[in-house]
Amino acid sequence: MKIIDAHCDVLMKMYENENIHFDHHLFLDVTKSRLLKSNTLMQCFAIYISEQINNPNIDHILQYVYIFHDKVLKHNNFIHIKNKSDLKYALTKNKTGAMLTLEGVDALGGNLTYLRILYELGVRCIGITWNYGNWAADGVLEPRGSSFSLKGKKLVEICNDLGIVLDVSHLNEKSFWDFTSFTNKPFIASHSNVFDLCNHVRNLKKNQITEIIKINGRIGLCFYPRFVNNSEDAYISDLLKHIEYVCELGGEHHLGFGSDFDGIDQCMNDLRHTGDYITLKETLLKYYPENIVEGFMYKNWFDFFEENLPNN
Repeated sequence: MKIIDAHCDVLMKMYENENIHFDHHLFLDVTKSRLLKSNTLMQCFAIYISEQINNPNIDHILQYVYIFHDKVLKHNNFIHIKNKSDLKYALTKNKTGAMLTLEGVDALGGNLTYLRILYELGVRCIGITWNYGNWAADGVLEPRGSSFSLKGKKLVEICNDLGIVLDVSHLNEKSFWDFTSFTNKPFIASHSNVFDLCNHVRNLKKNQITEIIKINGRIGLCFYPRFVNNSEDAYISDLLKHIEYVCELGGEHHLGFGSDFDGIDQCMNDLRHTGDYITLKETLLKYYPENIVEGFMYKNWFDFFEENLPNN
């Protein structure tokens, strides 16, 4: 059974320490060999410019793109996923797909012409904010609690036209609902869980989940313990409650995973790295039919990207 994971931060670790390579198990959760061992069809690699970096700009993003090519795509079995054909090729030829995403548009500095450049470089998904506000919109921890700027709305329009999927995982509620009023494409929450089960501000309220289901978007459940049960001590059994909650809302075909591996400082006890996806799959098969588990593990994401990625 294949796997698609919608979010990891391994590029950030390799950016911050140039001596870390892509199979360095001592430092990384997501590695080349673990992806191959777990039969991963596609891993999304986030470009996340840490808030610790002063004046983030396009040069920082370009350095991440270089690392993506130099340390990930150089391996023979990996293919850069930029369109529907790439995705189908990865599936039929048993390749491991790698999709480039951007987490927070701060480094673009409001220059919308950079969006076309990012598209040409293969970025196919953009999260508009991280936790705080930027020139485009407000995130979940921004005290002013505002929404999209005019330029932020223009960003959404351009991304919709280009074929860049938009990710709402870090938007505050006001931004989320305003976004739904002017976007014209299905969107995702790449790494968020259920607020009713774990009342962390980064998790999704019931009406947000039903909205994503209604517009045929996708939700990637995250493996950060504090998003699972608000503690440092979480297990797959706790994650199952989030899965069942979304399924009860009619979201069994809109649900996948976005681990946030390498972007979290704590891991679940039985989901410590990409290799443990095998344990997750085996556990799910005890409770759900194989075709439903196949959906959770990869097919729901595959169907979404097959429909929403550019043709070429």
